[in-house]
Amino acid sequence: MKSLQIEVFICRSDNFGVLLHCPETGETASIDAPELDPIVKAAEKRGWTITHVFTTHHHGDHVEGNLALKEKYGCEIIGPRNEAAAIPGIDRTVGDGDEFTFGKRPVRVIETPGHTAGHICYYLPEDMILFAADTLFALGCGRLFERSALDMWHSLQKLAELPDETIVYFGHEYTLSNARFAVTIDPENARLRSRAELIEMQRKRGDFTIPTTIGFEKETNPFLRAGEPDIRRTLGMEGATNDEVFAEIRKRKDTF
Repeated sequence: MKSLQIEVFICRSDNFGVLLHCPETGETASIDAPELDPIVKAAEKRGWTITHVFTTHHHGDHVEGNLALKEKYGCEIIGPRNEAAAIPGIDRTVGDGDEFTFGKRPVRVIETPGHTAGHICYYLPEDMILFAADTLFALGCGRLFERSALDMWHSLQKLAELPDETIVYFGHEYTLSNARFAVTIDPENARLRSRAELIEMQRKRGDFTIPTTIGFEKETNPFLRAGEPDIRRTLGMEGATNDEVFAEIRKRKDTF
């Protein structure tokens, strides 16, 4: 079976546009639809026709292009069952544990409430690829708009259970700010300090910081490391629960 092909580009100001293409079937999925023109240009550059949109949540910067893409390509829009009423042009709803086929491969839906109430991620187990959108970023996680810190902590733990080799595509180029914040929370983490230095160089060159891996995030992302003694000491929260530590980290990032 031929490998899936992925094209990454910028939409709006800092949204990642991501196209997923199967060379065997010719299917192409846009992961969310932040902005029409960059998506169309990326598809035309590769000679791909968009057949699907995999919507992760209802925020405007992720669904703005839905109707225009459907009008242009007649593509099928798949999205979260619990946010269906807010997803423009939705054709098929999916929820936690559902599977469907794309490019002869299973796609598993993982519900990750936190950033929004019905946010979902798409996981391709045969390829170990995760499209995490605004749940998990490189060295970060999404703001909590519609659900609690406890909900988001549980959602992140679901993603952390995936194989360490899982390749993660996320929704925004926030990594430089995330790195600068992360070292204030986990200053003794040598792997994190090294990664933060690399990210500074990447962004100076204008390079993207996508993708990451689950294993790399477990080693360096403070939002996945609330149980680590060093972080708890830094925050003065040695006796707190993991979700309480996570909530404090998220609160600090909101004002960083």
